[in-house]
Amino acid sequence: MKVAVIGAGVVGVSTAYELAADGHQVTVFERRSAAAEEASFANAGLLTLGTALPGPPSGMLATVVQGLFSRNAPVQLGWGLTGSELAWLWKQRRAQQPSAYLAHHARLQRLAGYSAERLQTLTHQLHLDYDRSEGSLLLLRTAKELAQAQPGLQWLREAGVAWQQLDAEAARRHEPALNADTPLAAAIHLPGDAVGNCRQFTMLLKPQAQQLGVQFEFNCTVARIEPAQAATIFIANESTPRRFDAVVVCAGLASAALLRPLGVPIPLAAVAGYSLSAAIREPLNAPVSAVVDGQHQISIARMGQRVRVAGGITMGSRPDTKNPATIARLYKVLYDWFPGAAQLASNVQIWKGARPTLPDGTPLIGPSGLPGVWLNLGHGSYGWALASGSARATADLVAGRVPEVDMDGLGLERLRH
Repeated sequence: MKVAVIGAGVVGVSTAYELAADGHQVTVFERRSAAAEEASFANAGLLTLGTALPGPPSGMLATVVQGLFSRNAPVQLGWGLTGSELAWLWKQRRAQQPSAYLAHHARLQRLAGYSAERLQTLTHQLHLDYDRSEGSLLLLRTAKELAQAQPGLQWLREAGVAWQQLDAEAARRHEPALNADTPLAAAIHLPGDAVGNCRQFTMLLKPQAQQLGVQFEFNCTVARIEPAQAATIFIANESTPRRFDAVVVCAGLASAALLRPLGVPIPLAAVAGYSLSAAIREPLNAPVSAVVDGQHQISIARMGQRVRVAGGITMGSRPDTKNPATIARLYKVLYDWFPGAAQLASNVQIWKGARPTLPDGTPLIGPSGLPGVWLNLGHGSYGWALASGSARATADLVAGRVPEVDMDGLGLERLRH
């Protein structure tokens, strides 16, 4: 088949690779000048969901209210919050009710496990080196944090996710550079977790896809899709439409605008996250792999010769503005755990990226209900962790095969209930 993929982030490039591996003729359309320029550019790098413990199902809205008067709250709302974003927050609150919350997390964990297996296969088959490190630690500063983590840890145990509770001394055997002056009541070691450079992986997978015949067209904005047995896409500033047997929408936030005129409303919101990346100053003072500060929900990961600190959630702010309080928290948490690890005097990369997120936090994968149009979008902050599995499942569905992973609850039908 002749297939178009819209979007060249990690999800789009992975989807193009899997489709081409199945023998399809694939063209990728990307509005930016290169792959992995948006949400895939400088994310946290966490490849599994172990440190994202299922916790009290309060939702983002409740977190906002609880931290309304704190500059250090994990969720920050800007004054530019729109009516649609407020409506999204309310839907997100409803999606976090106990009856639905654990089901959503179970779907994510199932897909993440499958994705980790597929990524490992690609890594070994294609000899990809993307600064990957194995294992992670969830750092809990107080006994109260440890107690609050227990329901989530029990859920992980029941889901078959391996973990081990460590005291401070044992935690420092895994991460010797952890600052002894920062209180540490306990740590949760997740040996099955991993961290890697998402953008680097995407840039390495792109030439592999090209070897299979994938064509990439950059600086190319898809203005409109016309569903039919032979789906048609219209490119901005082009008079001649392009026709394909199938179109897969992996366009991040732009997906909603493409699908809305077709009668497929997708409640995507731009949930922005932050990261800072800096060269390692002293390797012995840097993390071995990845740690996550449970109190601040900020990760610190080693990526080759660099350290990346990531976290913070903002909504309603302009894409070109950054929240100083959120950036200050990144520096603080880095200093708390790994002082002296990074060269912070110059060449620090501060990044803010909008993650296309659905209210229930689960992606949409599968048919759109329209002829020739398929969906692989809305991965939120887990795009890197879910990309390889989502791509393989999408390729199977396009080919009329049953995916190896259970797709229940990952399709468009759940939004219609």
